[in-house]
Amino acid sequence: MQLNELVTIKSVDQEAWEALEKSILYYQGRPVGTVAAYDVSVEALNYDQCFIRDFVSSALLFLIKGRAEIVRNFLEETLKLQPKERELDAYKPGRGLIPASFKVVSHKGEEYLEADFGEHAIARVTPVDSCLWWMILLRAYVISTKDFSLAYQPEFQKGIRLIMELCLATRFDMYPTLLVPDGACMIDRRLGIYGHPLEIQTLFYAALRAARELLICKGNQDIVEAIDNRLPLLCAHIRQHYWIDINRLNAIYRFKGEEYGKTAVNLFNVYADSLPYYELDKWLPKKGGYLAGNVGPSQLDTRFFSVGNLMAIVSDLASVEQSQAIMNLIEKRWDDLVGDMPMKICFPALENDEYRTVTGCDPKNIPWSYHNGGSWPVLMWMLAAAAVKTNRTNLAQMAIEIAEARLSDDEWPEYYDGKKGRLMGKQARKFQTWTITGFLLAKELMANPSYLPLVSFDELPPEVVSRACEFEINSVDTYTSRA
Repeated sequence: MQLNELVTIKSVDQEAWEALEKSILYYQGRPVGTVAAYDVSVEALNYDQCFIRDFVSSALLFLIKGRAEIVRNFLEETLKLQPKERELDAYKPGRGLIPASFKVVSHKGEEYLEADFGEHAIARVTPVDSCLWWMILLRAYVISTKDFSLAYQPEFQKGIRLIMELCLATRFDMYPTLLVPDGACMIDRRLGIYGHPLEIQTLFYAALRAARELLICKGNQDIVEAIDNRLPLLCAHIRQHYWIDINRLNAIYRFKGEEYGKTAVNLFNVYADSLPYYELDKWLPKKGGYLAGNVGPSQLDTRFFSVGNLMAIVSDLASVEQSQAIMNLIEKRWDDLVGDMPMKICFPALENDEYRTVTGCDPKNIPWSYHNGGSWPVLMWMLAAAAVKTNRTNLAQMAIEIAEARLSDDEWPEYYDGKKGRLMGKQARKFQTWTITGFLLAKELMANPSYLPLVSFDELPPEVVSRACEFEINSVDTYTSRA
């Protein structure tokens, strides 16, 4: 590498760190988060707020750089915003929710935090993923600082318990997965992911693992037992029913429909003709595979969703073999999934009649834009974490080099459009904080893999998952036994 190239790279990193500093949000003189974007050239809208999911990559960077006080302040203040009492008003946020975002409001010389639980979001969708990311981040803080006292405080123990009660509540479904509406996660607009989308299940699994480590109060034993019951079932369910490779595709291709009782093989009554076999047969490498976007009655969503697959690797929800197969797929289908700007949030995009029907002709989610196949630089940190986890760091390095050559010149946009990510997003904000932190965090993880345990877990014992698989296969009443 030439000296002038080294200088350029250093200046890009320095520029990114300076932009991150500008994004820090202060409340009563204390740093409590980062704004979504610091783009002074356009109206702020809600980009001047701190979003829980957006702040995760910022927080991990602050922990790595020894600035844990920002993360601690964030955790404390967002916990205060969590509703603690049951509400009879259906338009009020439920007990245990963590808001999607918050902003600092000044009134008569006094500052206070105003939370948004989805009341002001597009389509007014409640953010299911916020409480899951909050749990993951709390654990990361404890792992980084060894400050167990924060998580062991009564108010934090209660906050964790409320989140778990919300997630583990009995509902009108009998699966170990979490049932949510469309738009309840990073894909925050209608895209046909309602039901049991992979992204939520992966974050749910990681949040369960985090809560299991942090709950210590005697009064939480019932929640701990419920988590212990749910974890192996959830893990086995995802590994078995969401997995797609050429062998699994062959099995589904020969599925029979309308099966009943305990001997049913096609448990979800997926109609074989509903899957795009010709396209998948061409697209799936012999040694590659991935976790489907969603599984439900008569449905197997075969789109590749990056957050769910990458976080499944990082959190050990995917098995070791499945993790390698996902990375094989990314490598073999690099142009489709990474292209000229890492990384596609999903592939392929919905187009033509399917786009019109599923998205409602959403002008922001036109094909290969925004969440309908757009490219999001923030996903670099998850790709880097998955690459470190699987010892495939060459893939992350290539992605970082692609981003390094463009992001600074493009002024750190939120997302990119087009099949290869060559076009700056039509409505993308510049100086997007998680674009900046996704880039910086990816480099930090590559430079020092010892940071990976902040977001990673040990694999569940194989015998535990195996027993859960057998239990699921042998009993149609599997899920009614859960807490």
